[in-house]
Amino acid sequence: MLIDRGSREREAEEELEIICKKVKEKGNYDFTEFCFLEVVPPFIEDGMDKCLKKDVDEMTIVPYFLYPGKKVKIAVADAMKYQKDTKIKFLVSKPMTMHKTMIELVDNRINTSLQENQISLAKDKIDVLIIGHGSMDPNAQISLNYVVDGLKNAYRNVDRCYLEIEEPNIEQGITACQKNNPDVLVIVFYFLHEGAHVKTDINNDLKPALEKANLKKVCITKHLGVDEKMIDLIIERAKEVEDAN
Repeated sequence: MLIDRGSREREAEEELEIICKKVKEKGNYDFTEFCFLEVVPPFIEDGMDKCLKKDVDEMTIVPYFLYPGKKVKIAVADAMKYQKDTKIKFLVSKPMTMHKTMIELVDNRINTSLQENQISLAKDKIDVLIIGHGSMDPNAQISLNYVVDGLKNAYRNVDRCYLEIEEPNIEQGITACQKNNPDVLVIVFYFLHEGAHVKTDINNDLKPALEKANLKKVCITKHLGVDEKMIDLIIERAKEVEDAN
């Protein structure tokens, strides 16, 4: 059972449907479902009701979040309330954070963007700016910094900024990049889904900041979305708790 934060954008649901199908096949599971912590159904209650009708001995709950923190704790606590009503044993995995796969996934997104823009510069001549959501939880900063630090050896400069809550904000992030005078700046959307943030909110801040900065060449990656590396990470996170049981 994947628990996602939730989005009103249909694309998020479509991505999760594909992810669940791939995880079920590749991980050889009896079933794989998803539910949302908030915003839209299926909510955790709906997901758990569906799962508890299955004839299984164990169920692994995977918090499908990029950052540890309050939302993950709430999602897990809400799901675990149902343990008392069933003989199915619940296992809880770590979220999609602090893992080398996330560094590889971002690196893939950068490489794809460079290829699509027909840029053949060596990596050590490329600058990267990762845009994350922003959080009050210090663990979220640690999680994104883990990815930034993991890419620093490969690229000329790697930095991060945030859509909301934290600084540097997007404008400040672009201004800092401009000072490094990059030949090519690759901007990474560090978001799981093509929700409202990716479709609208980031660009509302990013477009005016880029117009003001007048950088030589800018490439923008896709969000993380459906990726075989993400499928493998979900399965790995699940197997960690299943094998330890």
